[in-house]
Amino acid sequence: MTSMFAQELDQPAPIAQAPLTWRETARPAPAAGQLEIHVVACGVCRSNLHMIEGDWVDGGVPAISPIIPGHEVTGYVSALGEGVTDFQVGDPVGVQPLWSSCETCEFCTSGRENLCHDRKITGEHVNGGYAEYMIATAAHTYPVPASLDLVESAPLFCPGITAFAAVDKLTVGPGDTVAIFGLGGVGHMAVQFAALTGARVIAVGRTPEHLEVARELGAADTVDSRDPEALAAIADSADAVITFAPADVVTEQAFGVLKWGGTLVNGVPLTLAEFPFNKAQTIQASVIGTREQMREVLELAAAGKIRTVVDSFEMARATEVLSSLADGALRSRAVLANPGVTA
Repeated sequence: MTSMFAQELDQPAPIAQAPLTWRETARPAPAAGQLEIHVVACGVCRSNLHMIEGDWVDGGVPAISPIIPGHEVTGYVSALGEGVTDFQVGDPVGVQPLWSSCETCEFCTSGRENLCHDRKITGEHVNGGYAEYMIATAAHTYPVPASLDLVESAPLFCPGITAFAAVDKLTVGPGDTVAIFGLGGVGHMAVQFAALTGARVIAVGRTPEHLEVARELGAADTVDSRDPEALAAIADSADAVITFAPADVVTEQAFGVLKWGGTLVNGVPLTLAEFPFNKAQTIQASVIGTREQMREVLELAAAGKIRTVVDSFEMARATEVLSSLADGALRSRAVLANPGVTA
């Protein structure tokens, strides 16, 4: 049996109980239409933590046991399944959360495959990138431009595409103001995409380090969400608001900043106590992103118009890194990497 090392989850449990195990396991082989990736890096997302700790068990996630988490993956093609002609062994590639879609439903055939009811999510329904190797669907694998570093590029495949899709729902430009609430890995990318529209960007968060990074990435103003006076100063000032913090208090703050007639895009669940119609505000939900949008994100990164802010750790340290994420101790996006991987 050909083997590899991977972080496997047998049973969801609090991260403090160390439910992940870095161990030797079977190395997968690609089937028709698939390819094998020698993983260079995989970003660490809060949704990984939700799955590992069992928050989504009632929704059928994780779908298999054991499972290898991780859904923002970069690496080199190491083997091709039957019928795969768009890639060659050694190509630098990436995989985002959308691992596969049915390709035949109304959403897939209209370029909205992220809404496919039969979609599979990387690292939740199938094994993901917390490993030395993983299997990907060729139709949902993306060439990574040669100019991009594969470790630094890993977050493009979740925070990058998620933030781009949210900003892409807005019609904003010079003279407009966009407020971003929730400055984790996704929020920092959204600051950059919103700034590219020419709009003035206000970054709102509660962690000084996150606010500092937002300023570095183009936010015109930063606001501490724990400061009522600072929030009051920007009340009713934003033409659009994007939220990435799944907390009712943040949603309330966001609507306080949103102008009458403005648009709120939520990339997380939200709960509304009331929604006054007389303000004529609009709510749009945003989930992952499409293949076309993913390609646009990579083009922008290759052109130097956006960048990631990452801290890299060895793949074997996943539990430690996830614990830091749970404690709010990460400055931006953590990335797990396999040292020494080459094409």
